[in-house]
Formats: sequence, C-alpha cells, structure tokens
Amino acid sequence: MFKIVHKRVLNPLVTWMEIEAPLIARKAKAGQFIILRVNESGERIPLTIAGYDAEKGLVTIIFQKVGGTTKLLDTLEEGDFILDFVGPLGRASEVEGYSRAAVVGGGVGCAIAYPEARALYDAGAHVDMIAGFRNADILMLEEEMASVSDRLFMMTDDGSNGNKGFVTVKLKELLEAGEKYDLVVAIGPLPMMRAVSELTKVYGIKTLVSMNPIMIDGTGMCGGCRLTVGGEVKFACVDGPEFDAHLIDWDEAMKRLSQYKREEKNCRLMRQ
Repeated sequence: MFKIVHKRVLNPLVTWMEIEAPLIARKAKAGQFIILRVNESGERIPLTIAGYDAEKGLVTIIFQKVGGTTKLLDTLEEGDFILDFVGPLGRASEVEGYSRAAVVGGGVGCAIAYPEARALYDAGAHVDMIAGFRNADILMLEEEMASVSDRLFMMTDDGSNGNKGFVTVKLKELLEAGEKYDLVVAIGPLPMMRAVSELTKVYGIKTLVSMNPIMIDGTGMCGGCRLTVGGEVKFACVDGPEFDAHLIDWDEAMKRLSQYKREEKNCRLMRQ
C-alpha cells in the first residue's frame, strides 16, 4: 500500500499527487514511469514520474481525469492509499552533453516535459521551454516550468493568455530567428509530437519524443506497446519511452493508439 501524502488540483481536468514510495524515489530518473493499480478490481495504468524526492521518499504523479481509473484515482484524498505502485520502469532520459535545448510540452504532456527540462537544466544546458494549452483556463505548472528553464513561452490555441498559436508556431519562430538547438524534446499528443518532428527534421536537429502507446505489463512481455522505429519493432516500456522522433512510424503509432476507441467509449457509458 502506498500513501498519498499531498494532493493538488492543477486545473479542472488535471490532478497532482505525491506518493510515499521511498524505494522508487531513490532510483527514479527523468523520463521513467510507474504502473499503478488503485484497488483489487482496478486496471493497471502507466503514469510518467513527474518528480521525485529521494530524501523524503516521495514520487510525484500528474494525471488527467479522462478514463475510469484516473477518475477513480482522483476520488482519493491525502492519507488514502493506492494498492500497487510499481517502478521506476523504462529507460531514463539521456541529458548529458547538450548545450542548448528546447523542451516542448502540450497540455498534460507538460507534466512530463517539466522533469525533462529540469534534468537538462541541472545538467548545465540552456533550456527554452514551450508549453501549449487550449486556453488560459487550463494553464498549469507555469511557476515550476519557469524555474527549470532560461526562457518559458506559454502558448494557447485561442490566444486567451495573450500568446496565440500552437507550440510549433513558437518553435518555428525561434528557429527562424537563428536559435541553434542541439536537442529538441517534445512531449504531448501524438499529432503535436509529429508536427514538431517534421519541423525539426528540416533543420536537422536531434529530436526525442516520449511515446504513450497502449501498455499493460510494463516489462516487454505483452507486446501491447510496440512501435516501429527505424524499421525495427520496439517496445515503449523497455526500449523507451523516449525515441528518436525522426525514425518513428507515426501513421502506425496513431492507428494503434486509436484501436480501442469504441471499447473506451462503451466503458465510459457503462460507468455513467
């Protein structure tokens, strides 16, 4: 059993929690994830580690309330317990050796982009961070992201915060102004990561993305999280979740992520 120590609402759809998990906190690195199960009858879901404190033994998760499990998780409060909390899983981000990096986050993907930016920043890189949201009402983590970047650009699709445009608009603007990045990291919805990849490919900039395919066991045995990268089959849980964006078969990845849409819709209807 794993105790919820702190809980905070980041916006109407997204919740932040700190979980007491000292063994995981001691080994966790940016880019890795955990798999949790709320109770005995619950499903297993992966969530990226959004932060960790080895001294306090705490692991931070940030999740969007979109499915039955995340909605159930959100009903728990400080002092409650999660049944299973397993990790750290996946390969840690490689952050050494970069001098100038751009970290791009889209929506709840900013929760994953934030520790990536922090790891690069702590490793000595100059970090520009671009965070995109649909509108100003769902902005989150602005203070946290600003603390781990040299420049932070908060973008909204509708311009309700004064900065209108997709994250790719701001990234292209920076590149056209002469910014020279040796790494771009993009984390968010697949269409956003694909768009960033297509843009950076033109400039020949190494680009990494954190993939979120359907995942069950998290150890490479089920094969559910497979991707085609550079013409080879990879498993996001053990070979990733970060991959070279320019080598990913994006069409295949997007088809696989949507293959259970009908079942997911039926499940939501049954829970209503």
